Amino acid sequence: MAETANIAKIAEQLSSELFSEFFWREVGPRNCNWTCEEQDRHKVKSHPSDIVFYYDEPYMLARTYINCDLKSYAKGTIKTGNVNAAIASLSRALTCAEKSKEWRDLYIHGHISAEICGLLFVYNHDGEYDKDFATLLNKVKHEGLDIPKRSKIIVLGPADIFWLNNVRNEIVLMRGMGKLPTYEHCQFFYPILARKKIVQLEQAKAATLEMLTAPWIILSYTNPVTQNDRNFIIFYKRRGESVEEFLYLIDYLMHYQVLLYPTEIQIRALDPHPNASAFFDKAKGQYIDDCGGATDVKERLNSISYSQMKQVQTKFSEIEIGMERNG
Repeated sequence: MAETANIAKIAEQLSSELFSEFFWREVGPRNCNWTCEEQDRHKVKSHPSDIVFYYDEPYMLARTYINCDLKSYAKGTIKTGNVNAAIASLSRALTCAEKSKEWRDLYIHGHISAEICGLLFVYNHDGEYDKDFATLLNKVKHEGLDIPKRSKIIVLGPADIFWLNNVRNEIVLMRGMGKLPTYEHCQFFYPILARKKIVQLEQAKAATLEMLTAPWIILSYTNPVTQNDRNFIIFYKRRGESVEEFLYLIDYLMHYQVLLYPTEIQIRALDPHPNASAFFDKAKGQYIDDCGGATDVKERLNSISYSQMKQVQTKFSEIEIGMERNG
């Protein structure tokens, strides 16, 4: 039992360290069971909340609360049945959280509108899972899942967690080397959209679930000395396997105001294609030609650097975690 508890603690510790770097905040008690509101239908007396995070939404006056189910599996135990059961359990918990006064008293701030969603966090603690988790996830039975209409469940598998943990590590390293300023000068970037404006500019600094599951994560920061320079780091999940791929990225940066600023822009890739840098240079040249060689476009594109991140594989010791629990 102690070994099982220590393994479960691994996912809890990693998720806390990971999401705090994306400006998520933890609220309420961990590992809490609260009363089921649909006991006859759900066939359980209570639902679990391993940990609950929240962040403020950029485009609406709302706060998103993420009810997490944290799983730490060895390679051989990441199976469709386990994941299917976890998603079904989380969907039932979401249904009850929407109407549970007990859950709201524990986790919800009363002064702002709440959006509640679920996160299944599937961590491979031995680091040996080498199968396609997306294929496994496609086999999960979605029929009959009891998810409220306005809610959603996000599943982060081993590869997703590996990616996000490497982004977190890169941010920590850059800040430690003085290449990034302190937290108060940083925030994740959301563009001003035609039909949506940013309504919580100061509060909405966090990376949303949508950003964390997108092809790239954009962190912006200001120079703490001048307070005027706006710089960007784009953590790029894709491999950069073609010129067209980078043309799409450049078009996004141009369209959504990233390249409007006199700024430094870095693109950091985790596992780039061997020719990614060459493809990126060709994409910049083609984009400049398509713009008629405009000097301002050339200057902006030439301000972008492309480099590879250092890969890390986080390992936790069950013995050390057990000692922490007993310390």
